[in-house]
Amino acid sequence: MTTPIAMDGKAFAKEINQDLLKRSEELVKRTGRVPVLATILVGDNPASVTYVKMKGRACKRAGIKSRKVVLPADASTQQVMECITQLNQDPDVHGILLQHPVPKHIDEQACFNAISPDKDVDGVTLISFARTAMNDMAFGSATPLGIIRLLDHYGIAMQGMDAVVVGRSAILGKPMAMMLLNRNATVTICHSKTRNLPAILSRADIVVAAVGVPKFIQADWVKPGVVLIDAGYNEGNVGDADLQAIAPKSRAYTPVPGGVGPMTIVTLIEQALISAEKKNGIPAELYR
Repeated sequence: MTTPIAMDGKAFAKEINQDLLKRSEELVKRTGRVPVLATILVGDNPASVTYVKMKGRACKRAGIKSRKVVLPADASTQQVMECITQLNQDPDVHGILLQHPVPKHIDEQACFNAISPDKDVDGVTLISFARTAMNDMAFGSATPLGIIRLLDHYGIAMQGMDAVVVGRSAILGKPMAMMLLNRNATVTICHSKTRNLPAILSRADIVVAAVGVPKFIQADWVKPGVVLIDAGYNEGNVGDADLQAIAPKSRAYTPVPGGVGPMTIVTLIEQALISAEKKNGIPAELYR
């Protein structure tokens, strides 16, 4: 068996970012306008605050301006939607990100859907999901699209592969399944109500762990030569799979941290730049 490949999302994201910086500098040179990504943070959840800071730093590295909008934890759904409407109407804003998760009293999907599809650079609206499912041009959900790009970078062919996605969230599991299907993989979606999960996973060529439970997927559930995408991130830098046990028997795997996370952020930033390029008449292709 060949040595497993550690798919280094951090290194690849750095390569992509160098290209983004050149493109953003060219855009500013041609138009005099700096691309802007607006991030809405509702409340002061420590993890969300950290993620927003990380995205702000990533914007700076790519030559993009980050505009942070902070709303109180007791803000209503209507207040969040009004904020989004203002950003939709602001010609200087090219991308809008509502940091997930929002406080439980807020209708998150309604707020997502308030984002203009032209500025939905995180791919969270129903319109973006429908377009993704139909393999039409749309901003993709950032984490799944980042995963697709990482698989391409490492030469992992998806066509004809048996892929199992463990998790069915609207911003990860479901769009991930659609993107794999668009690449001609045979896709199974599993979740908390799935019976005989180890048996289903045992036949998978590609496993995407997105269940939100630390070390949930065990080594004896997957076959030798599996491609493991661990999209989980839990306390203590632990993913959703027992990576230490699975990695040695895999064909390729994503480390945690440094695998999927950096690809999520750079995909978000690139889509914000594409939005700005398109608005200024510069041809730009969405990654699919």
